[in-house]
Amino acid sequence: MKHRFKHRLNQLALAIVLPMAVINAAVAADALEYASVSELGKLMADNELTAVALVEHLTERMASLDKQVPTLNAVIELNPQAVEIATALDQERAQGQIRGPLHGIPVLLKDSIDTADMLQTSAGSLAMVGQPASRDAFIVEQLREAGAIVLGKTNMSEWAYVRDMELPHGWSGRGGQSKNPHVLSEGVCGSSSGSAVAVAAGFAPLSIGTETNGSITCPATANGVVGVKPTLGLFSRSGIVPITRLQDTPGTLTRSVRDAALMFNVLQGMDSADAATAGAPQGIDYTALLANDALNGKRIGYPIAYTGSHGARLTPSFEFLMAMATMQELGATLVPLTMRLPDMGDYFTGLMGGMKHELPEYLASRTGLPVQSLQELIDFNTLNPGHDGYGQSMLEAINALSTTHQEATVIIEALNAAFKEAIDEQLREHNLDALVSEDDGFSQFSAAVASYPAITLPSGMNGDGLPTSVFFFGPRWSEPQLLAMAYSYEQESQHLQHPAFK
Repeated sequence: MKHRFKHRLNQLALAIVLPMAVINAAVAADALEYASVSELGKLMADNELTAVALVEHLTERMASLDKQVPTLNAVIELNPQAVEIATALDQERAQGQIRGPLHGIPVLLKDSIDTADMLQTSAGSLAMVGQPASRDAFIVEQLREAGAIVLGKTNMSEWAYVRDMELPHGWSGRGGQSKNPHVLSEGVCGSSSGSAVAVAAGFAPLSIGTETNGSITCPATANGVVGVKPTLGLFSRSGIVPITRLQDTPGTLTRSVRDAALMFNVLQGMDSADAATAGAPQGIDYTALLANDALNGKRIGYPIAYTGSHGARLTPSFEFLMAMATMQELGATLVPLTMRLPDMGDYFTGLMGGMKHELPEYLASRTGLPVQSLQELIDFNTLNPGHDGYGQSMLEAINALSTTHQEATVIIEALNAAFKEAIDEQLREHNLDALVSEDDGFSQFSAAVASYPAITLPSGMNGDGLPTSVFFFGPRWSEPQLLAMAYSYEQESQHLQHPAFK
């Protein structure tokens, strides 16, 4: 009762300062869920919208679409403090204190990202439900400082899809099965599935996912949104449930390239707890190069085949052919390539070896959880599988692994160097600014193992009513250039399509 009374006083005080405590009648409510950060910021600046009203509107939308038919299951948990935070940010705005473009903008976080509030951080696992984290992840600190409102946690493939690779993408014990908002019976891909579904469905303009290999790019494609995986080290990983820091990185999921760039402006920064961030560029304005003509004069390679034991000749889809034609119309030169696909070797052994040693370190940073070790996690899942017949073969394999952390590091570093060179040699030989592909799997895998940046964005819809995508990737720290090229393509093609929920 005391909390509700205090909250009511805060609302009353805000109404005195800001008479627009509800959405202005001139603003169509159904336009808010798909509005960009810039559009929402302008509405707030013009006193046509408050952060409180936006949070309440999006919360009602989630209550309708996420927990009732069509029951998307994109969001595991909502932040009970979101309205209180929004109230304080509205008061700051009324006093002329604007933190930046993300001031009052809701953001959803993957359930593997620590928040020191009332929300759980569980990697989708029932075994991790207990006391919340004691401190925010570094990237959450950055978001809060920028004025973003943590709206809640998104569903994910449990344990970032390393519980058992036979389980459906987008399923977790805590969150259930996420659904594709475009075609409900189709897959969502993983493991940042909920983060992609939520943005596509208009639950928030911004979300954060994580990727080890494909966990941002694949759900971005499946759900028709913009997914950006940065160069490893550009964003901090501290306070994030690991597979392994040898490959892990957080990244963004949005409905536009500009919104992604605005998030990059906030999320860059050196973290003393993550050594990889020490060599990253600082103070970059990732919106600076965004222009409609950014593709003009660029040389972009596109793979027509990958050589190697797992390689293949690629057959472009109609949508990708149209995407390349658009790039050419915008002044880009498209260069066909045959790319080398290095042998994967012991790649998965390296990843599992990393997790075997890094997960216990993460668990040691948390208190009040039902499990404190990998073995205890396995024992818990045996008794509480979350779904009849759902196993945990990957967790069991990781637990049984004898690979040391140093051995895992050697494996991943060697493969990282090999995949970097496979990309770099094409950039050098053909004097390229970037590479582009569709969702062929080979390009996405190569960029991930090389720890190189990549952007996935919509390129249309296929005959089954599902989104298709183009995938820009390039060398280390080339995010400003990749964002610019993706923006130019996006502005010309305008292929973002809101879901039909059928």
